[in-house]
Amino acid sequence: MSDSNAQLIERRNRLLGRHVSTFYDDPLHLVRGDGVWLWDAQGRQYLDCYNNVAHVGHCNPRVVEAIHQQASTLNTHTRYLHEGILNYIERLTATMDASLTSAILTCTGSEANDIALRMAEAVTGHRGIIATDATYHGNTALVSHLSRSNIPEVGFGLEHFFRYVPAPDSFRIEDVSGEAFADHVAERIDELNKSEHGFAALLICPLFLNEGFPAQTEGWLKPAADVVRKSGGLLICDEVQSGFGRVGSHFWAHQKQGVIPDIMVLGKPMANGHPVGATVTSEDTINTFRKKFRYFNTFGGNPVSCAAALAVLDELQEEQLTQHAKTVGDYAQLRLNSLKKKFPFIGDVRGSGLVFGAEFVNRPNDTASDKTPAVEFTDRVVNVMREKGVILSKLGRHKNTLKIRPPMPFSLDNTNQLFDTLDEVLSEHANEIIKA
Repeated sequence: MSDSNAQLIERRNRLLGRHVSTFYDDPLHLVRGDGVWLWDAQGRQYLDCYNNVAHVGHCNPRVVEAIHQQASTLNTHTRYLHEGILNYIERLTATMDASLTSAILTCTGSEANDIALRMAEAVTGHRGIIATDATYHGNTALVSHLSRSNIPEVGFGLEHFFRYVPAPDSFRIEDVSGEAFADHVAERIDELNKSEHGFAALLICPLFLNEGFPAQTEGWLKPAADVVRKSGGLLICDEVQSGFGRVGSHFWAHQKQGVIPDIMVLGKPMANGHPVGATVTSEDTINTFRKKFRYFNTFGGNPVSCAAALAVLDELQEEQLTQHAKTVGDYAQLRLNSLKKKFPFIGDVRGSGLVFGAEFVNRPNDTASDKTPAVEFTDRVVNVMREKGVILSKLGRHKNTLKIRPPMPFSLDNTNQLFDTLDEVLSEHANEIIKA
């Protein structure tokens, strides 16, 4: 680690508090971005295969200009009338089912999920929430309990409102139709309905991205959605990571899953790095929420944020980036499967559009029950890739699946650079895998 990085980390510890996380064994000090590229303080260039926040590319000119123009004109909150927020919500909801007509804009996905849970209580009169046991949906006092690995040691005693179902795992758990997952949901619903809390909602990422984006047939989530609806609960789809064309086949991942959510939650990529989130639902649901809860957000839906978010929609549609994500994603699957044939420790490859990855295992040639996650090896691969100028990460229950989720303009040439480098790294470090 360079002296400058050491000094920055010392300042972070003093000014931000200790235990603030950084990526990689040798943290990156980034100073500039452009498209799918990032540069560090020493001028070294990196291929960004991770950051979906810069959804249409780092420092996208259309978004930068929209922010500049609106910031030069007016910025205030939504207690004054302004067309910007109305124009944006109309454009946004036009990409969704006709039942999803209205939205509350926030600054983060955490806030948006917090609102979604309160909406579910307002509509159903119940507070019981179901999530998977290997997910993440944000960090407010309420929302943090959705993530079993993120539950605070101290807090406000909200954990009794939550129940968890096993996260889908297509590599280890056979559930081709989604019926087994739906059965788990039904069990937790029954448990909540026997409690004083009742059942309000199932909240999931329709791509199950933090769970390792398991392979699923189209419509896989429909059995669980049917169980939720029959029980009088709401389906909340958190599309913070999976939305805005990333899956390639559809603009929203829930469309690929064959379901229509009662509430959608959006965040990170909405405005290409400008802090914007949203809770989208029907007019009836939003009015029920507004009647039962007083909610105002000073910065949510401000004119500059809406201008940035609208520019992202323009860029996605005019540059046909959803179709582009499918083309590049299909090619990425070919490259991944070629690597799987070459390296037996790649136990599984999966993905949809511009989110894809490979799961590493220690003993892939034994029985199906012996697919031991190669956690340390995966971490090593991520760090060596960073040393070679390619930024990616890892995720899943065991953190042994590569998380590759680049900005949407990521090209076929970028894909070749990524997998040529990965091939090189895996060849150099193959002897580090534990053999059976």
